[in-house]
Amino acid sequence: MESGSELEAETRRKMEALEVLQGVVKRLQPRDDVENEQDLRKMEAAKDVRRLAKEDTEARETLAMLGAIPPLVGMLDSADVNIQEASLYALLNLGVGNDKNKAAIAEAGAVHNMVKLIQTTSLPLSLSEAIVANFLGLSALDANKPVIGSSGAIRFLVETFRNPAASHALAKQDALRALLNLSIAAENVPHIVDAGLVPDIVAAVGDMEVSDRLLSVLSNVVSTVEGRRAVRLSQEAIPILVDVLRWSDSPGCQEKAAYVLMVMAHKAYNDRATMIEAGIVSSLLELTLFGSSLAQKRASRILDCLRVNKGKQVMEGSEAGGAGFSGPAVSAPLCGSRQEEGGLEWDDEAGISEERKAVKSLVQQSLQNNMRRIVRRANLPQDFAPSDHFKTLTATSTSKSLPF
Repeated sequence: MESGSELEAETRRKMEALEVLQGVVKRLQPRDDVENEQDLRKMEAAKDVRRLAKEDTEARETLAMLGAIPPLVGMLDSADVNIQEASLYALLNLGVGNDKNKAAIAEAGAVHNMVKLIQTTSLPLSLSEAIVANFLGLSALDANKPVIGSSGAIRFLVETFRNPAASHALAKQDALRALLNLSIAAENVPHIVDAGLVPDIVAAVGDMEVSDRLLSVLSNVVSTVEGRRAVRLSQEAIPILVDVLRWSDSPGCQEKAAYVLMVMAHKAYNDRATMIEAGIVSSLLELTLFGSSLAQKRASRILDCLRVNKGKQVMEGSEAGGAGFSGPAVSAPLCGSRQEEGGLEWDDEAGISEERKAVKSLVQQSLQNNMRRIVRRANLPQDFAPSDHFKTLTATSTSKSLPF
């Protein structure tokens, strides 16, 4: 147990710390002094808030409780860049690890004030990076996601990610992380699509440093019709995602790419045909043999989607805004349902359409040519016959849900 003197010393220390924080907040408040002196006083007080809140969770709570947030947000309206920057970093530190402060900062109008700043014609690089960091911190709170998304900030974040010459590497990563946070809210996806992020994501997927996060954003984007349309219209999107399935050294990327393709295949027939043309069958079969447990499940789901039960009618372009195709219905199966010992044999149907013949021929060729490569990679004998597990992947069924 602590002695009486120790308790007194601790109480005295806390009282002194409280007086310091009260003094800092008092200096943030407007006074009737000369404008230049007032600006300097408030800027120095903001720097003190930044310093005191950097690593002290109690100081963050106390400063917010004492009323530090509203005057700091108000300082963003200043014409002095130095005052703006001091305020931004003070707000940033106040919000670290404190959801109540994040909510209070947004409620005080910080998002609106930051958007006004980014609309200026000549935004200094240091200020731009501070704003990106604040959007990243505030976007971590679910309640703030719709507020930021509807404010116009997403386009600024996309521009920061898109233009490496306009920001440092850290700011680019912060912008992407903020966009990932915002993409979790479905109502923000249309804003992300309108800002043109999807083609940038597809083009940058090959960058291994950010690919996992990029694919996470894409996984959220394809949850909406607008997002799937944007992916569909992005040049080479599906072939690039199919290629990611072969990244055996990055199982996380494989799983996310498989999820995106699984959702796309589940929603539209045209996308399934594009996947088959991109050679997805061999990649999926390889995943079912060598991928992680989750990647295997998703690969099997996609294979299910590439097969449709006999007699089921599948309209091309079934999803609004598909590929603009308005041709006749195409009946299934895309893949055969009859198996013969020693290999796969595709069913023939009277009156089968030319489109289906082409697809079936492509799948058959892919199976025959690429299974040899998979067998070699697995160091199996060349006369290897499909196992029972492999045969179950070609059973006739259609995925109705996406649980993985």
